[in-house]
Amino acid sequence: MINMPKRPEPRSRLLLVICVMVLLALVGAQSFLSRAGAQKQEEKKMETTTNPSSVTATTRPSAEELKKKLTPQQYHVTQECGTEPPFNNAYWNNHAAGIYIDIVTGEPLFTSLDKFDSGSGWPSFTKPIAKEKVVEKSDRTLGMDRTEVRGAKSDAHLGHVFDDGPGPNGLRYCVNSASLRFIPVEKLKEEGYGQFLPLFEGKK
Repeated sequence: MINMPKRPEPRSRLLLVICVMVLLALVGAQSFLSRAGAQKQEEKKMETTTNPSSVTATTRPSAEELKKKLTPQQYHVTQECGTEPPFNNAYWNNHAAGIYIDIVTGEPLFTSLDKFDSGSGWPSFTKPIAKEKVVEKSDRTLGMDRTEVRGAKSDAHLGHVFDDGPGPNGLRYCVNSASLRFIPVEKLKEEGYGQFLPLFEGKK
């Protein structure tokens, strides 16, 4: 006589079904959390690369990336401490209202409110938009003792600062146009710099 296998007891079948359901639920939850985490990382990546206002979260581009992004003159000035010709550059005679940002990272550096005509042929400012936006370094090249100004985030060469300027501090930040990009007031919000609009309220 052949012994037939015993059928599982109802309670055993119920426990088996419950275990399978719990296992499927755990697998589904893990998959959902993985997808959610990946989506969040992707959204964060898109924000830091496409939103100019999040520029502080970006890193300095590599030399190869900069060569593709910048013109030869912009690269020479910002990366090789070059100097553009006076009176033959983009912003020396620019009188429009707006801000000047770092050509490398988009970091806000100067405003038109602090720009003045120094007669030097380069854009000149009495102060940066915020002191921490620039760093100063001793420069003794060309047989002169000068103070170089560089972008704090980008480490890009901007120009030099001298003590012959107007204003309470008597400073003149002499900056190469090639190290800057100008954003007029009417485009500040559009380009992600709307937080600086109050600086120009009531100004002509």
